[in-house]
Amino acid sequence: MKEADIRKRAPDAIRACFSGVPFIRVKQVRQNQRRGSIQADLLIDLELDGGSLWQIVAEIKTNGQPRMAREAVNQLLRWQKELPAMYGMFVAPFISLDSAQICEGEGIGYADIAGNCRISFDRVFLSRTGLRNPFAEKRDLRSLYAPKSSRVLRVLLMRASESWKTQALSREAGVSIGQVANVRKLLRDREWIAESDPGFKLTNPQRLLAAWSENYTFRKNVVRDFYSLKGQEEVEEDLARACEQLDVPYAFSGFSAARRVAPAVRGQRVMAYVSTISEGLLQRAGLKEVASGANVSLMVPYDEGVYYKARQVDSLKVVCPVQLYLDLKGDKGRGEEAAEAVWKQELSLLW
Repeated sequence: MKEADIRKRAPDAIRACFSGVPFIRVKQVRQNQRRGSIQADLLIDLELDGGSLWQIVAEIKTNGQPRMAREAVNQLLRWQKELPAMYGMFVAPFISLDSAQICEGEGIGYADIAGNCRISFDRVFLSRTGLRNPFAEKRDLRSLYAPKSSRVLRVLLMRASESWKTQALSREAGVSIGQVANVRKLLRDREWIAESDPGFKLTNPQRLLAAWSENYTFRKNVVRDFYSLKGQEEVEEDLARACEQLDVPYAFSGFSAARRVAPAVRGQRVMAYVSTISEGLLQRAGLKEVASGANVSLMVPYDEGVYYKARQVDSLKVVCPVQLYLDLKGDKGRGEEAAEAVWKQELSLLW
């Protein structure tokens, strides 16, 4: 949301929190008010039954990510020392779970335009959670998990113990310095990185991977389905040989890779990234394209970054553990189980 829109809607968002509570009356709502050293975005005067008077001082931000929440909370805590009968609230279009926990831990209330809130003072306790984000921060999400940005994320997740300067990370990921700077800002807003003189370092790789997996589908790639009469291992060996003979970049993923690096669940479908699917490749691998009953899926990658840190296992090339986790996690059922095995046997050792 634009700043003007959130400021316009913030008073109604707070009023909505108190609607239906019979012993609370909203007496006055004022915007951009100064009280001594306090320059409040919003002041709301409340009266409780029995004559108790309270004043809500609200800090309004254009996004509800943790960095913005922490800034607002720190400001409100300073003001509370000056106004004992004041209750501080953080207001944003949508407040993330991490931001809500920051507010709750410091005794600060919050409300968002989506309708979520938590308010606790005097004998008042109001809580409404679980309402979805109607704004979705689509631009941020598209930017953070875009093809070029995802190259940066793979580097950070595969080398999470290292600190990075922007230029070094841009070289490793094969993207522009501006692209790295944009990803860095988005991660900073979520408080998923720590910054120091040596550079910046990922501090919560598990949280980043979980968020990425929720916004990822292997269907971002061009997926084509095939059938082969041969057994699974023979198909994989023939496909790898065909790619090598034709000099076509490839890497196995899904259950084909999982049973080699983190065996736990056996899947029946062969899955691999192949940069070019030609008739010559299909003939050499013995694959026939089908509309149903497929046992082989080939994916032309949405970005060459899927090959980052691919490695040889049992003479076949497989994707890195981060990419493998993403591809498996979206396969509901056995795929999720296989992804957890990758996490335990591969990723947890990296982090």
